[in-house]
Amino acid sequence: MEPRSYGPFKYSAVNRRPKITWPNDARVALWVAPNIEYFALDEALPGDNFSRPGGAGYTPMVREWGVRDYGNRVGVFRIMEVMEKHGVRGTVSLNSNVCDAFPEIIEDCMKLDWEFMGHCQGNMHRLSEIPPETEREYIHQTLAKITEATGKRPAGWLGSGLHETWDTLDYLAEEGCRYVSDWVNDDQPYMMDIGGKPLTYLPYSFETNDSSAIGRNQYTPGEFERMMKDQFDVLYREGAESGRVMAICLHPYIIGQPHRIGALDRALEYICSHAGVWKATGSEIVDHYLKGETW
Repeated sequence: MEPRSYGPFKYSAVNRRPKITWPNDARVALWVAPNIEYFALDEALPGDNFSRPGGAGYTPMVREWGVRDYGNRVGVFRIMEVMEKHGVRGTVSLNSNVCDAFPEIIEDCMKLDWEFMGHCQGNMHRLSEIPPETEREYIHQTLAKITEATGKRPAGWLGSGLHETWDTLDYLAEEGCRYVSDWVNDDQPYMMDIGGKPLTYLPYSFETNDSSAIGRNQYTPGEFERMMKDQFDVLYREGAESGRVMAICLHPYIIGQPHRIGALDRALEYICSHAGVWKATGSEIVDHYLKGETW
């Protein structure tokens, strides 16, 4: 799309929209998105303040890399166990390099009938940081690798770092993606018009997200647990009037630590104890939304 001062969608005030009704009159669509990511030891990684050294300098960053590798070796399986306990299927934002590097993770996700969405090839570079002329093929290769590994083409996309370029949405529409979650500007889905091709925004969260809450803001596990419960309480109340989406966004190397996993367990137990909670995957939410949408 051409550069513009507002997004490729109409502004919509939440108190002036048609009512959204979820299956079985649920108030909240609960959408849990584990980010399963690949980090290369021979490339610079974010440090404690989330800044990154330039170029190839300061590698290997053993401690920073090791923490992230812990998530793929141990933490992700704790997340799987907790989510399965509460009957919640994940929608994985997946770096496609994971397919070759850690096929055991893909195998276990598929056993749980989790969904996959594209999340770039690795988590060292954002779409805004690669050569512009390579972006179209980069996105194509990402989605093709996930399709090859899982047997199902991803319906959605979440950019690494939630970054896009002015061309990203056009390339995603070309690839047949049906939803994108980078924009973090709503609690309900909405439609985008990408040169006449539709894309749905599926609400993701930069707030109920262990990376920003615990990693950046240094919340304790108990504070993050309280945050998830408080978020749910408000959306549940508002969902009585029109359905809401609650995204819980997770990173195995953060919430998958032994001293933090209990916060997720207790939050999901609380949320799932309420009537009117639809435990859904990304494509299930989007498909249902489009059935009732008259955009």
